[in-house]
Amino acid sequence: MRIIKTAIIAAAILSVIGSMFSCGDNSDSVIAAGSTSVQPYAEILAEKYMLLYPGSVIDVQGGGSSAGIEAAETGTADIGMSSRALTDDENGRLWSVEIAKDGLAVIVNPKNPVKNLTLEQVRDIYANKITDWSEVGGNNAKIHVITREEGSGTRSAFTDLIMDKQQITPKAIVQDSNGAVRQLVSSDPNSIGFISLGLVDKTIVKAVELNGIEATAANVINGTYNFSRPFLFVSKGEPEGIAKQFIDFTLSPEGQQMLVNEGLISVAPDMSDTSIAPNIETEGNK
Repeated sequence: MRIIKTAIIAAAILSVIGSMFSCGDNSDSVIAAGSTSVQPYAEILAEKYMLLYPGSVIDVQGGGSSAGIEAAETGTADIGMSSRALTDDENGRLWSVEIAKDGLAVIVNPKNPVKNLTLEQVRDIYANKITDWSEVGGNNAKIHVITREEGSGTRSAFTDLIMDKQQITPKAIVQDSNGAVRQLVSSDPNSIGFISLGLVDKTIVKAVELNGIEATAANVINGTYNFSRPFLFVSKGEPEGIAKQFIDFTLSPEGQQMLVNEGLISVAPDMSDTSIAPNIETEGNK
């Protein structure tokens, strides 16, 4: 009888201990998923946050803006990441906050002599109406068009800001992240793509001017370069616990300065900077 009682007590203690660890894991762990444009910046913020608050875990994952919004709505992720504005329908169902602004850059290989394209030329290239670089002042070579996948916030922004209701050609090469687009353009002198302005690494790709305006954070801020989009954190309801604390950190002066240092534009006007630091080597953009 004594052995049975001892076993019952031991099992109860183990159950309590297991429960304590389980609660700790749940309360101290946050999943942020979605836009591969936002992902590398969220990873940098998460790394700093976890150093400041040991024991907290911020798990940052990709998947695309639409996937992130869906993950937030279904509760699969505590925080969804989006690089496009929410639709009216999504806005009515979800809580959201803008954490930064980002420009959209059209990129080519540094060996490509083309430095400027008009919006009409970019549209015609992506609609497969212009198919050779010689038609826009470049070499006599076929243009290799690279785009993002359906559901990508970057593709949605490109379609809204540049394509003017024209469809992207189905002949375009589809990539599933900004990093993949950047890598492909860097290795192919005849390619063209579009990525987050903050991820433009001038050592491997070149952002072309659009209508004669250089793609820089300064020009986004002063309004001359109109091709920008919001970076959002979204959730099913108003965030609580570690999720709220991480978002608060992102919006704090320290968090905003980190984003500015990485090439984004702060949502706090007095913290906006024109510097670009594009060489972000994280899993999200490799």
